[in-house]
Amino acid sequence: MLRCYDVELGSRLLLGTARYPSPAILSEAIKASRAAIVTVSLRRELGSGRDRREGEAFWTLIREAGVRVLPNTAGCHSAKEAITTAQMAREVFGTHWIKLEVIGEADTLQPDVFELVEAARVLSDEGFAVFPYTTEDLVVADKLVNAGCRVLMPWGAPIGSGRGLNNVFGLRALRAHFPEVPLIVDAGLGVPSHAAHAMELGCDAVLINTAVAQAADPVAMALAFAEAVAAGRRAYLAGPMEPRDMAVPSTPVLGKAFLS
Repeated sequence: MLRCYDVELGSRLLLGTARYPSPAILSEAIKASRAAIVTVSLRRELGSGRDRREGEAFWTLIREAGVRVLPNTAGCHSAKEAITTAQMAREVFGTHWIKLEVIGEADTLQPDVFELVEAARVLSDEGFAVFPYTTEDLVVADKLVNAGCRVLMPWGAPIGSGRGLNNVFGLRALRAHFPEVPLIVDAGLGVPSHAAHAMELGCDAVLINTAVAQAADPVAMALAFAEAVAAGRRAYLAGPMEPRDMAVPSTPVLGKAFLS
């Protein structure tokens, strides 16, 4: 059972809600994924007319799905902007959980870790349960934990790239240095095998959006990711064999008959 901020969750797959072909497909994908948490971006401006009706329909869909909402500060580029957005999200969504994003580079959407740590410290002091989108840097992770974060969300690769795990060594190091902190790999996973790999490394969960939403069949892909996450977790708990440099025969030679 995954535990984040003293809340037990029945799934190790988190699902983003952006870029789906239709609300109906999003609803079916959430069901297929068996996700316990969905991430939602805060709209900065209140809609009117059609936009408002679409927003109300979206919230009806999320409520009927019976999942926990994790608002995020997507699109923020400074600590001040992210803090203000988080405060707004708490009022709009009625939750103190926040996925904290502070983007520092436009092409890779890499986090600005300096602003991120500052925002995490302020929001933690204000009672937020902060889920920081970060790099796999050990020093940054340590500062985030010291700032009050009880969960870390290291990226696998740039957002939406589908490249998988670019730095396996870094993720292994994070797991070794922070054995009690839940690690949720966020961003860059493109296929279910990427999710299984993250789980086999000992990560606690993964967050998927683009790989599901932009698949030819998002519902089928959501199910595939759910199965991959479960398989990867089972493999990690089973204790995978260590890679070897030389071949080792699976059939023993001792006792084998030799013809002269």
